[in-house]
Amino acid sequence: MARIAVLSSAVADQIAAGEVVERPASAVKELVENALDAGAQAIEIAVEDGGRQLIRVSDDGCGMERDDALLALERHATSKIRSAADLVGVRSFGFRGEALPAICSVSHLVIESAAADGAGTAVYAAGGSVTDVRDVARRRGTTVSAARLFYNAPARQKFLRGTRSEWRSVLEAMTSIALNRRDVRFSLTHDGKVAFTLPAARTLRDRVAALWGAGAADRLLDVEDVRGAIHVSGLAERPSDVGTASRRTFLSVNGRVVRDTGIIRAAEAAYRSTLTAGLRPSLLLNVIVPAESVDVNVHPAKAEVRFRDRWIVERAVEDAVRRALGTFDASASLGVRTWSPGGAWTRPGADVELLRPASREMDGLFQPVSGEEDDVPFAARPGDMPPEPAFPALVAATEVAMDVIVPPLLQLRRTYIMFEHDDGVVLIDQHSAHERVLYERFMGMLERGEAPSQRLLFPLTLHLTPAEGEAFEANRTLLATLGFEVEGFGGSTLLVHSVPMPHPRFDAERCLRETLATLAGDRDAAAHARHERLAATVACKAAVKAGDELSQGEMRALFVSLAETRLPAHDVHGRSTIVQLSWPELERRFGRQ
Repeated sequence: MARIAVLSSAVADQIAAGEVVERPASAVKELVENALDAGAQAIEIAVEDGGRQLIRVSDDGCGMERDDALLALERHATSKIRSAADLVGVRSFGFRGEALPAICSVSHLVIESAAADGAGTAVYAAGGSVTDVRDVARRRGTTVSAARLFYNAPARQKFLRGTRSEWRSVLEAMTSIALNRRDVRFSLTHDGKVAFTLPAARTLRDRVAALWGAGAADRLLDVEDVRGAIHVSGLAERPSDVGTASRRTFLSVNGRVVRDTGIIRAAEAAYRSTLTAGLRPSLLLNVIVPAESVDVNVHPAKAEVRFRDRWIVERAVEDAVRRALGTFDASASLGVRTWSPGGAWTRPGADVELLRPASREMDGLFQPVSGEEDDVPFAARPGDMPPEPAFPALVAATEVAMDVIVPPLLQLRRTYIMFEHDDGVVLIDQHSAHERVLYERFMGMLERGEAPSQRLLFPLTLHLTPAEGEAFEANRTLLATLGFEVEGFGGSTLLVHSVPMPHPRFDAERCLRETLATLAGDRDAAAHARHERLAATVACKAAVKAGDELSQGEMRALFVSLAETRLPAHDVHGRSTIVQLSWPELERRFGRQ
């Protein structure tokens, strides 16, 4: 007796159903995508009992004639492709011709379709077999009803979850499709109750507002970037709002909703040094790549894709999100946001008066303290008063931008810098802002190997714990790159001869101690992570503090240098450096609206 036999079509269809239709949400997704491929502009979805008892999808697409309606229930029958060459760059959602036959094999299926208003066809099937065909009168389009899902596959039916769980999956699937196809009107009901009715939307932000409210849309930043042949667009959550609401993720590649943890991780990597540990942002991204560089035919449910060069795509996504986080619009706001992206730091034309060093005080802010007189730093000479400015290293010594308009600045409580903007009032936290400036400067030093430092008149003596001593030995080179000239003095004692950023209020000893304590707990961290932690710690301790009085020149220099950072809106601990109060919100508080 032969041990190998060809499976019957009924068994093969049920196996295919297990691959394509995992649960009611899978059937909903396949039926809605068929409607979209048919050119539908309005789709109505109704489910009962989480989709286990009934799924009905109605559309106003092109519809089908009788022969096509019958042929659509045959395996691998499709209007989307004709040859293997068509698989390269295929734009349709469904193309394998397995969805309808797979759903039909495990349900009672009814297809009503008409290619034009008037005469249509109704096809009745169950368990994969057609039971009846009738003529019906209906409008142009198609309605597919699948009842009693997995009625003939009790083993599969047992694995279905409760009504609420299955309904949540249907809702999530439909939400992703609605985000992806904003040009289509969707209506979704469950057990007769309307879940949402979404009109066609002009932008992704409009669709988000229709789904989750204007508040959710306001927490998101526009992402729009082109890197070579890769186009990344969408929305990313403002760092100051991360953790204040449910996290949502959405990803489409070439117009197809997919799951890809690598792309999402790349987008999250753009938030480095802007979020506290453990927080993950909401991300809604669309990625367009050349058709020949992505394979969409790698998953039965078309939920995954494979890239020819994944690293390039992930890098493009990370850069796009990071660029969005670097705009003024990424800052925190009080009240309704009316800000235009990139509106605060303006790079005007030649007819606009630009910031120029107008005095010796202003000029000094853009130069490091030389310390050339007797090779002794000014801060180390007993009895000498330091010349203005008190913080000569507010900005990098080289390549300081001179094309940033600086508005009149006012210091509040020796902690905040305030200025007026076209759209409202802006507050800058001087410590957080300077911390961001120094962090990016120190990261540049670590990457380029620069080591500017100020030699101390009297060396500092540090007595370390064993863990701190071990951390010092492991990171001696990095510390030297940042400007710490340190040598051993026997046992666990160190002599510090030079330190970075030697302004009068910089506590070099405390900074170095806390830096070593931080590194002691990160022995096994990746090299880049150690660089970031080291730069963040030193920047935090070297930055100006709340309560430090700043001159006008220092405030202007801090404003300019913050404008030149890549991520000006947040410090390295995830706190906001900039908070905006819009004029509408201010007028509302005073009763003027």
